[in-house]
Amino acid sequence: MRVVIIGAGEVGSSIAASLADSHEVVVVDVDPERVDALTYSLDVLAIEGDGTSLATLNEAGIEEADMLIASTDDDETNLVACGTAKTVDDPFTIARVKNVDYLETWQHAENQRAFGVDFMVCTNLLTAEDIVRVIGLPAARDVNPFAGGAVQMAEFEVDADSPVVDQTVAEADRFDSLTFAAILREDDLEIPRGETVIRADDKVVVIGSPESVQGFASEVAPGQTPTGDEDLVIIGGSSIGYHVARLLEERGLHPRLIERDPDRARELAEELPNTVVMENDATDAEFLAREHVDQADAVVAALESDEKNLLVSVLAKQLGARRTVAVVESGDYVSLFETVGVDVGVNPREVTAEEITRFTRELHTENVALIENDRAEVLEVEVDEESALVGRPIRESVADLPEGFVVGAITRNGKFVVPRGDTVVEPGDHVVVFVDRDALPAVSGEL
Repeated sequence: MRVVIIGAGEVGSSIAASLADSHEVVVVDVDPERVDALTYSLDVLAIEGDGTSLATLNEAGIEEADMLIASTDDDETNLVACGTAKTVDDPFTIARVKNVDYLETWQHAENQRAFGVDFMVCTNLLTAEDIVRVIGLPAARDVNPFAGGAVQMAEFEVDADSPVVDQTVAEADRFDSLTFAAILREDDLEIPRGETVIRADDKVVVIGSPESVQGFASEVAPGQTPTGDEDLVIIGGSSIGYHVARLLEERGLHPRLIERDPDRARELAEELPNTVVMENDATDAEFLAREHVDQADAVVAALESDEKNLLVSVLAKQLGARRTVAVVESGDYVSLFETVGVDVGVNPREVTAEEITRFTRELHTENVALIENDRAEVLEVEVDEESALVGRPIRESVADLPEGFVVGAITRNGKFVVPRGDTVVEPGDHVVVFVDRDALPAVSGEL
């Protein structure tokens, strides 16, 4: 498949890296330094130019392209690039936007073909949804639903005082429909066995039914299970902050939101009837203490500056807030945020790249989640008769596949099937698998 990617920033580069091994990829960017960097780091054709220009698209071979992905940081550029590509030929077009208004216009258009876009990804909405999922699961760093919500993948960081520290996987696995898919320990990724010991600071990836994942979350961080009356504080009335509050309201919760700008605060108060909107500077420690932010179950930093998000997150943590989640626009800063004490850093560009990646698979992939900056992937695949998994016990099929592959869950006719060694996968099953990045090219051809 020939794929043209407009934009070589974090999103475009991540997508290009995931496609370069198995597709013909062309990346277009106006920045010559980005073009040079991609030329030397990936097996792609990198072109310097304006992705909205017909001449540049022709140079990129748009007439032979199967797909165009417009992933720059500018909404209008992405929409124009998709529309221009449609004047030449009919590639499948994907546009990344931040403004939810564009998404709503596209969703309500006849046949969802507005702007010449076949599929639209809204960064701000996806980020808000990701934050709300993380808030709902104690100790989780990442949460993703699969199989229409029947399956959940979660990544947990195990603190030194967690009850599961020094337990074996067999001891920690007290749930019928849970699979321990991987343990990430510093730079190592281990596929755990029953005798594998869970250590402090490990990151544990599990796949299973939502009830089992929630149960394991309670084991990792007892006393933090959501009860429905949590004190949730959102700092910043940005688009992401607004959508986090709106989604929490839809779940019956009543968050508090702090916004410095009086006009924006008034607007938010009118649009969020079940949110207490406070007009103030969230970097004011005395105000935060007066408003009992120290008692908050979770504080979400959704300001439009990484530096301010880091400041208010650390401040909230020092005051005593149980958990902090921060929006981190620069992917390079995520590890820094978490190193200095922020519990979870959510990078909108990574969330967006993950969603777009779902549409760039040769497989009949229903869903994709990237683990730790693409160190591994969790895939949902509807298998057919030709799949290497079909027609024999899982222990036999997995033995023939590369190391780094785990069957995490199966749904059959909408019902959860616990994957065990003697389970036989049937055609039409939805199989959720964990795949180490190094094993992905070999596994892709077998599923």
